[in-house]
Amino acid sequence: MSNMHSNSFDIRQLEAFAAVMSAGSVTGAARLLGRSQPAVTRLIQDLEADIGYALLHRSGPRISPTARGLLFHAEVERHLASLTHIRERANAIGLDEPASLTIAATPSLAAGVLPQAIAAVAPDLLPRHLHVQALAAENVVQAVLARSADFGIASLPLEHPGLEVHWVADAPCVVALAVSDPLAESDIVRLADLAERRIITLANPYRLRHRVDEALERAGVTPRRIIDVNASMTALTMVKAGLGVAIVEPATVYGVPLKGIVMRVLDHTIPFLFGVISPAALPMTSTVAAMIDAARTVALAMPGCRLHDSSGDALADTVYGQTLLSEEAPS
Repeated sequence: MSNMHSNSFDIRQLEAFAAVMSAGSVTGAARLLGRSQPAVTRLIQDLEADIGYALLHRSGPRISPTARGLLFHAEVERHLASLTHIRERANAIGLDEPASLTIAATPSLAAGVLPQAIAAVAPDLLPRHLHVQALAAENVVQAVLARSADFGIASLPLEHPGLEVHWVADAPCVVALAVSDPLAESDIVRLADLAERRIITLANPYRLRHRVDEALERAGVTPRRIIDVNASMTALTMVKAGLGVAIVEPATVYGVPLKGIVMRVLDHTIPFLFGVISPAALPMTSTVAAMIDAARTVALAMPGCRLHDSSGDALADTVYGQTLLSEEAPS
């Protein structure tokens, strides 16, 4: 049971713990904070006494986080980030400037859409402090729900009663090839031509991956060798290293072109669905509205990209597949 005897934390304790987690040692944390090692040790000990459980395993000079310490660290990081944003927003209010802005996006959309969208927004609308967090799609949703991000851009599904979906788009996936690959000579690559190749693609089975697998099945292709990755940029660098061909969403390929890699259209359409979300019932600032509009314009510049009605069975079938489970009739 927790022995917490206070409803508030000493911010110095939280900063000391975060610094220890970042540096991996009390000595390193002391140098980061400009404090003495005994002072940092005392702050951590006082924090552990306040919350009633150990945050760190200690074995002589070596330390490592406990299981509870890892969970607590995630909360501390969010808290410290929130305090930083409060300071920034307080300064912006005092200077009559746009408030700081936090955007959460999946790595592919953070790299392939956001830079051009930010560049398209009028300079006087951009805040002094702009935070971009590259997160897994599920974490983008959670960041927006928790209001630690002003808006998010992520792959579908994005359904949640606490979210407002501003727009949804889809763009066809592409195949990335080394320029020396014989398939690069064709404008359109058949999935059937990839049957004997190592295929590099995304790992998450509940988002794009299941649509890739469905398309391969329709084409009668059972890959003999696969590399799963959690980011399209990783897939592209593996193609560049000669490890295979990559079936990926188009945002990274168009937004961050790599020398030595070419993109080709597939003969089967594999839709990459993505959209923009913000907290429901929260008024949007002019900066957020401009950023969301700019992101839509950038997205629609990708070949084959189109907007979707964010509701309706057709979109749900595309996101989840058309296979429905039914209960067996009683005998």
